[in-house]
Amino acid sequence: MNELGELDRPGRPSSPGAWDARSEEWLVTGVGEMDVRIESEEREAASEAEATPGGTRGAHGGVEGTDADARGVREGAGGVSEPFDETREPLEGVREALEEVREALGGARDGESGAARKASGRRGAVDPVKALMHRHRELCERAVDPLEIAAGLETHGVTDRTAARFRHRDVFSLAEELYARVPRDGEPTQRSAPAGRSGVRADWAALALLPGALCAAAVIGVRITEGQPRMVVAAVGTLALALGLRVALRRGPLSVTHHTTSGTRAWTCWLIAYALLGDGLLSAGVEGGPDGPWPLATAPVLALALACAPAAWCAHLFAVRAGRRLTASRGLEEFAASVQPLLLGVFGLFLCALGGLLALCGAALDEPAAYAGAGALGALLLLARLLAARGFTHAPAVVLAAAGAVEATALATVFAGRLPGCAFLSVPVDTVVAAWGPGGVPALVCGAATLVLLIHSTRTLTRASAHALPCGAA
Repeated sequence: MNELGELDRPGRPSSPGAWDARSEEWLVTGVGEMDVRIESEEREAASEAEATPGGTRGAHGGVEGTDADARGVREGAGGVSEPFDETREPLEGVREALEEVREALGGARDGESGAARKASGRRGAVDPVKALMHRHRELCERAVDPLEIAAGLETHGVTDRTAARFRHRDVFSLAEELYARVPRDGEPTQRSAPAGRSGVRADWAALALLPGALCAAAVIGVRITEGQPRMVVAAVGTLALALGLRVALRRGPLSVTHHTTSGTRAWTCWLIAYALLGDGLLSAGVEGGPDGPWPLATAPVLALALACAPAAWCAHLFAVRAGRRLTASRGLEEFAASVQPLLLGVFGLFLCALGGLLALCGAALDEPAAYAGAGALGALLLLARLLAARGFTHAPAVVLAAAGAVEATALATVFAGRLPGCAFLSVPVDTVVAAWGPGGVPALVCGAATLVLLIHSTRTLTRASAHALPCGAA
């Protein structure tokens, strides 16, 4: 054999000395003796562990302990110790870990599902009507009948479709349940029926005639006087008419419980003043004047003052019939469909009464009746008052201000057209006057404003909330 083969051949020591350089080092220094002893002791301990029948059982049937783990011995399902398998043990550990995670997740999921079932059970047990009652508690407590609750719910945007979510066919039935379930300290207060609902009260009926009587007296006084006394009578008559209107409109179906702005009152006075003075001044301005006092249109103003009585009667009729329909209706849409023809009928009835008064006053005073201008103004004032009496004051204020501003602008453009190079300013008004006369301007302006308010009224006065509370003594 070669040299390497000779060196690798095993054999016995041929002398009592060292076998090689490492063993010689051990013999000289003694280093490594302790390591050999430790290794031998470890081997003995391992052999004893193999001979032991079993150790402490773990949670999965394995042998617990440092020696068993070191030897890789695992107890099987039948309690027989099996030798350690380097490829099998890691997989078993991963599988056991996955089983533990799965069991933990399943328990958490069961807990969550149980909590969800409890939460859903609690949600299902909540009474939606009770929640709505708490949301509108103040409304339900102060209401004296279900109609007020229905009107309040409608004001807050609750419709029949919304009531269906609370398992009610309409807002009225929902309001009845809210009224029945609301807690009260004592017996519920019964609504005292307004006198106007059962019959016409004598006080507001008589006061409604006061403006017409005062205006008639003022017109007669102006007619029979001359010079300075005539001016005094006209001033006193105007003041008396204003006070009479104020007193008449404080009572009855045309009374306003909500605050009205001073601008609304100012524009109303301007529109009435234009009916008295505007047509004569406009005619004189178009012709190049005025060169002196222009004629006054007393017949339209007298007819408007006398129309306060039919206006109050028509408002009373509308309130009574609307209240009956509110009681009989079982839905908001049904109520609106029944009240809209009533509103248009009352409006037409007032126009007929005003037209008759205009014809009567024109014939009695031998003046033009001004059906178009005065009729449009009377209709505009009636609609504005009906809306204001039920709390809708914004739209009347805006429309009255717009109408008054347009009439004032029409007068201003006539006189501004006389300035050099500004003749074009008066062209629109000159065209209207040439076609329909001076009364065409208030007829167009007030007619357009009346149409706007009429459309707004058909949407506003047909709501249940507009008739829940008594308007004055209506």
